[in-house]
Amino acid sequence: MGIRITTWNVNGIRNPFSYQPWRDRKTFSAMFDLLEADIVILQETKIQRKDLRDDMVLVPGWDCYFSLPRHEKGKFGVVIYTRQSVCAPIRAEEGLTGTLCPPNTLVPFCEQPEGQQIGGYPTLEQSRNAPNATELSEDFATLDCEGRCVILEFPAFVLIGLYNPASRDESRNAFRYAFHNLLDIRIRNLVTLGKRVIVAGDLNIIRSEIDMANAEVDLRKMGTTAEEYFSMPSRKMLNQWLDDGLQYEQPDVGRETPVLHDLCRAFQKTRKGMFTCWETKINARPGNYGSRIDYILCSLTMKDWFAEANIQEGLMGSDHCPVYAVLKDKVIIDSTETNVIDILNPPGMFENGTRLRKHTVKDILPLSGRLIPEFNGRRNIKDMFTKSPSIPTEESLLYFSENQESSLSLVKSFTSINQDDAISPKAFPPPSNNKRSAPSKSTASTSKRTKSNTSSFSESKPSTNSQQSLKSFFTKPPSSSKQNLADSQPDPETPSAAPPNTPPRPSIRNKETPSPSVSFTSSKTKSPAKQSTWSAIFSKPVAPLCEGHGEPFSGCVRNHWDLVEARKKGRNGGAARSYGAVTGMGGTLSAAKETMTMQTKAESQEKLSDGQTSPR
Repeated sequence: MGIRITTWNVNGIRNPFSYQPWRDRKTFSAMFDLLEADIVILQETKIQRKDLRDDMVLVPGWDCYFSLPRHEKGKFGVVIYTRQSVCAPIRAEEGLTGTLCPPNTLVPFCEQPEGQQIGGYPTLEQSRNAPNATELSEDFATLDCEGRCVILEFPAFVLIGLYNPASRDESRNAFRYAFHNLLDIRIRNLVTLGKRVIVAGDLNIIRSEIDMANAEVDLRKMGTTAEEYFSMPSRKMLNQWLDDGLQYEQPDVGRETPVLHDLCRAFQKTRKGMFTCWETKINARPGNYGSRIDYILCSLTMKDWFAEANIQEGLMGSDHCPVYAVLKDKVIIDSTETNVIDILNPPGMFENGTRLRKHTVKDILPLSGRLIPEFNGRRNIKDMFTKSPSIPTEESLLYFSENQESSLSLVKSFTSINQDDAISPKAFPPPSNNKRSAPSKSTASTSKRTKSNTSSFSESKPSTNSQQSLKSFFTKPPSSSKQNLADSQPDPETPSAAPPNTPPRPSIRNKETPSPSVSFTSSKTKSPAKQSTWSAIFSKPVAPLCEGHGEPFSGCVRNHWDLVEARKKGRNGGAARSYGAVTGMGGTLSAAKETMTMQTKAESQEKLSDGQTSPR
């Protein structure tokens, strides 16, 4: 299938994602794949530079070229997307006049060296002498500040992505006529230079009666005739471009020769109802009450290059529908058949339809959105997983050996502190299969800190207090023997004891990464004295005995009663009652006295009931 060029007024760059089929996959790459397009021109993006996002600019496999409004917010804007696997422009410009400057430079496009400019720029004299010239005809900066045009040059042709001013507001007639004159001058200048031109976009112009619904009724309501209606300056200019345009009057000076060809009408000569725009306020799209104002026009010298051109009225997402044209796979240039993909890329990238080299960063033009400072150098998350590891160099191997030596010194200092039985600092036992080896951090700061801690522990003297200090737990036990030393030595014939001349394994890590891990081992048996000391520290304290009863005190507070029980004989038949736990140093003794007094009274009452005489 040939290379497809698609133009679409999206009425907001994110507007299509609210409709099917774009709603399911809200990405620009998915939208372009559904459009089956290789070059996409979008109009009315309605964003400014601060509104650009990653998904708009960093579309995988695509380049983008924006023209954004300088002052107007939420209006206008044009962007062209090109598929990197199919085509790559050799030059890119913003605006019609060439007075705007490329990024990161103050030299306008029209003043760039000849090899870096597209050419065909309008002059002040041409604009001043154009038909229907206005006071804005010489104000090129104002005419290019609304973000209405992006121009890309391929070896095959020059592509002009366009959004023409609409004719709804009569107060902007001066701007519209001046813009149309500049567009006409630029197109004719490029054709004069021998370059092929493709104009694609929303022209906001109806060229004939067949391109509007109920033309007779609408013209009657406006009180005008078809001749008067299509003789208006903008419609007259469009028809003077086309080889099959309507001519009700003599052509304007300098516009006598047609230069463009209407592709959609060429492939659909008598088709009625081929509309591209519908009024949303009256819901005119279901009844197909619209007009055709979106076009793809090409130079007369390349009108045979296209195999198909049509509209896609079934695709929703805007008040406009996409319009496309498909290039043939092979075209005739100077009586020679050429693969069209060869002339849509820089020289040397394709030959006879076969790719010779890939699209690289050097092929990205300065106007590309990928070079905007906010997005330049940004990495895709997929690249982080697909990047191949770097090959180790001599410098990395040298750094590896240095880190290995520092890690061994760290191991020696660590084992002198943490060993229970004597371990040889020159050899380490083989790591156990059931345990993981702990990685050693061999940075300079860690080594110095460990060394200082080791010296402080070794130089410390045992405390003379009755309670042992924490440092005493790290001192070397006096019960170590030569037998333990011999047991801790590994067998020199075991595979873990590597020969000293064995070169280190190459590392592909950066210099900031630590050196290879070294396994640490410690003795599983501990001395009885140390075991008893640690068990005493972590065991629960023994509760003191109560002074009155000689039983363990549950609250662990000396001179406190746990529970006071008193038996009182009364109406309930001498049932035992429990009083709450008495807390506080002062309340304990008084509560005990009250309990003893109650017990004495109870005993005296029992004696009286037995017949004894109580003293009076």
